[in-house]
Amino acid sequence: MSRNTMTSLNVPVHPLRQRVEDFWIFGVLVLLIVIFGIINPVFFSVDNWNNTSTFMTDTLLLALAETVVILTAGIDLSVGANMGLSSIVFALILEYGMDHGISHWVTVPLGIAGGLLTGVLVGFINGFLITRWKITPFISTLGMLGVCTGMTFIICNGTSVTNLPSELGTAGNYIILGFISFSVLITALAVAWIYILLTKTRFGRYTYAIGSNVEAASRAGINVKSHLTKVYVLSGFLAALAGIIIVMRFVNGSPLTGSHTELNAVAAVVIGGTSLFGGRGSIWGSVVGAAIIAVLMTGLVLAHVQVYWQIVAVGAIIVLAVYVDQLRSKSKR
Repeated sequence: MSRNTMTSLNVPVHPLRQRVEDFWIFGVLVLLIVIFGIINPVFFSVDNWNNTSTFMTDTLLLALAETVVILTAGIDLSVGANMGLSSIVFALILEYGMDHGISHWVTVPLGIAGGLLTGVLVGFINGFLITRWKITPFISTLGMLGVCTGMTFIICNGTSVTNLPSELGTAGNYIILGFISFSVLITALAVAWIYILLTKTRFGRYTYAIGSNVEAASRAGINVKSHLTKVYVLSGFLAALAGIIIVMRFVNGSPLTGSHTELNAVAAVVIGGTSLFGGRGSIWGSVVGAAIIAVLMTGLVLAHVQVYWQIVAVGAIIVLAVYVDQLRSKSKR
């Protein structure tokens, strides 16, 4: 092989091609916004922005959880059910305080702590089952989905928790500067936190390393079991945070909260370019993926499309995104 041939083989061929691969999904988002704006100009209104961005927060928080997990080549199917269980725990603590005349300054922090601890506990159990009992992530988190769903209905007797302080809704629906809701602000802070965690810390390096090659990561001295447990605990924490925000927005705790939301979360992550095989993906991709889901949902409503077609659209986008991911993997190989 000539020197020139060897040199050409060592030169990466990615300047324009890599840019297209990285940003094509953002182009899809822009295209959807333009199309729905043309169909119904109300789509460009401030009110619709507030509705779409607020609706997006639930999906995005769960997508952050799924991103961290999927980067390790795992999956967490229990995030939606965990969100529902944590939200009910939060709501029940607040209701107990209301019924017994306890100050909101006491019950709200206790409720938040109780909700977050519930999510963390579910995440820890997932991590324990996966790392200690060697149960595959799909099966263990699917089982935990059923456990959390059942426990949610048991502890609230299948009814919504409605006796909550009205100030909760005032805070949960507060709009900052006219276009940034409380939910969006908290979610933005969560995005920044997870971004820093994955790109600037040892936690992020270990996460990508385990997803790329778990055996090599173990040989390099990474405590794979401990790290995976932390990953699922973090997933549980984010799911619980989403549940608490839901209660604050609607001022009630419903046993149906989080039902089937794991589908949208996984869709957002896969659409955003995170590989289901682990080791490749980014938080910003998941943000764009969640935005596409939110724009699609609100846009179809404004276009007067039946709600059932929204589910069809999300499912079709998942299949397309996975197909594109497979093409990218084959191309790189």
